[in-house]
Amino acid sequence: MTRWIDLEGAVNARDLGGLPTRDGGVTRHGRILRADNLQALTPADVALLVGDLKLRHVVDLRSTAEVTLEGPGPLTRVPDVTHHHLTLFAEGGRHTDVEADSIDIDKVLPWQERAVDEELRVTGFYFGYLRDRPDSVLAALRALSLDDGAALVHCAAGKDRTGVVCALALEVAGVTREAVVEDYTATGERLELILKRLRSSATYRDDLDSRPADDHLPRARYIEQFLGVLDDRFGGPMDWLGSHGWTDADTAALRARLRD
Repeated sequence: MTRWIDLEGAVNARDLGGLPTRDGGVTRHGRILRADNLQALTPADVALLVGDLKLRHVVDLRSTAEVTLEGPGPLTRVPDVTHHHLTLFAEGGRHTDVEADSIDIDKVLPWQERAVDEELRVTGFYFGYLRDRPDSVLAALRALSLDDGAALVHCAAGKDRTGVVCALALEVAGVTREAVVEDYTATGERLELILKRLRSSATYRDDLDSRPADDHLPRARYIEQFLGVLDDRFGGPMDWLGSHGWTDADTAALRARLRD
């Protein structure tokens, strides 16, 4: 079963099923999905997601400004679908996650070296999500754990904010680190289509055009560095989550969603 979900109004939709776990199993298809912006979904897309895939929960990680500028999308008009708007930003400053240059390194990066190369810049940006909105991170994972149908998490590109939340969800489910990284980098297969789509919107165009397209590629070392720092400084993703109120019951619920 393919992990990609072909939609007319989104280009980076896929299933978190079929990924290997550390105990020799695989994650279940049709439980948790990830995607880019959903506001351009067509009636056929809605029928596929809600009717065929039984989508019942959408976790929207976009900022309030993004939702206001871009629109909430047609799924908000479907009574069977519950929306969880959980921004990962502090709701101050710029309104997109495309531009990550205005990072306060001393506050974001939890290590000593301050050389701001691309790897540290992107990873620092990811830690900004955890620093600024741990409440949203945990709420997103709990929404993905709800068992009354499929759940989908998305942001603008389905790359950074979605990538971090999905990486944490897969870590909770016991997916191998290699598979977590591979899921993160899979977005690169659709990057050209993602950038083309985002450039059609005034909300994202200037941020995208400020850097070469190659800068937006989700490289393995970005998510490896992010998870590695969680390992080294916090005892791992599970310990970080636990320190912010994640419980054994939460872990059991999310694992039940993705595991047999």
